[in-house]
Amino acid sequence: MARAYPSDKIKSPVHLSIGQEAASVGVCAALEPEDVVFGTYRCHALYLAKGGDLKAMIAELYGKVTGCARGKGGSMHLIGTEVGMHGASAVVGTTIANAIGHAYALKYQKKNALVVSFFGDGATEEGVFGESLNFAVLKQLPIIFVCENNQYAIHTHQSRRQGKPNVCARAEAYGIPAERIEHGDVLYLYERIKALAPKVRGGGPHFLEVMTYRWQEHVGPNRDFQLGYRTEDEMHPWVENDQVDRLKHMVDGPRRAKLEEEVEEEIAAAFAFAESSPVPPAEELYADIFKESHS
Repeated sequence: MARAYPSDKIKSPVHLSIGQEAASVGVCAALEPEDVVFGTYRCHALYLAKGGDLKAMIAELYGKVTGCARGKGGSMHLIGTEVGMHGASAVVGTTIANAIGHAYALKYQKKNALVVSFFGDGATEEGVFGESLNFAVLKQLPIIFVCENNQYAIHTHQSRRQGKPNVCARAEAYGIPAERIEHGDVLYLYERIKALAPKVRGGGPHFLEVMTYRWQEHVGPNRDFQLGYRTEDEMHPWVENDQVDRLKHMVDGPRRAKLEEEVEEEIAAAFAFAESSPVPPAEELYADIFKESHS
């Protein structure tokens, strides 16, 4: 995606998940197929981790009708309801309320599924954050809140935005059990979600603050250290602890080579699919605008 972006074939801004994949993978690998996730505009890793179709994702970035939102959503609005990826939004914090509503519906319908709401540290400053946590406690909803704390809201560090930068303390103030995962260990996160899921399904929210770090600029394919708001030294420990690289070295050489070859082929096929897919016809502008009602 980073290589294709300068060609202008990708028709929307991209907020790359490079460096932040472990949060989505660790959580989603521990979920059941009927469980549902809601995400942020930095949603590529989440969409794929929940089982979203790669071809449909790349086609969506290209603005093609074969995309997961029929070419009308772009990078920031990936959705795959068939696999439990119930949408992402370009507006900070808005999907927290959507996740709450879905969790309330699951409880009302007496279903055994749970919801995971992903959001960044910047979203914890939105009014909907506090309102949603309070409602989740009052109704004892089957929801796990996952704050992907990459420490920055665009270019401003958390310490410069929050008088007391302790997200877990704020969750606990509403009566929600909370814990902070400092190291971004994808396998540890997987085990935690596996252990928490039965309790949450029974009714009762939980909160995780997962520390992470984005490698690229806020939006776009490049690095942005020249802007001066962060340094390469700050990022270095996260690169050294990269979970993709860590897992790679846990797989033996021949099997790893085979997996990497298969993945590269899948990626090439997805871009070829996007290139060859048609753009949406004009009448698509009027599709899915409202629900038809028939007497």
